[in-house]
Amino acid sequence: MGNKKVDISPCNPQAQEENMKNLRAPQAAEYLGVSKSLLDKFRCYGGGPTFVKIGRTVVYTTDDLDAWIATKRIADNDNGKARAAA
Repeated sequence: MGNKKVDISPCNPQAQEENMKNLRAPQAAEYLGVSKSLLDKFRCYGGGPTFVKIGRTVVYTTDDLDAWIATKRIADNDNGKARAAA
């Protein structure tokens, strides 16, 4: 009676957005455009996005993934200037 099906098809972006709040490692890797093994290495050695462990399950929020991506932004490529000064 109170069961309402949610349309998660590509034609319903609002439902997709609501459904994409928490992602497991494979989906998070796809979201970021990197391999799952790279996320695994980040978890072991540091430097990756914030995550939550629920039992053995690793969960990332899209907000944390977006925040981590934002820290990786490079406004200007100063590599040429650094080499010339060295």
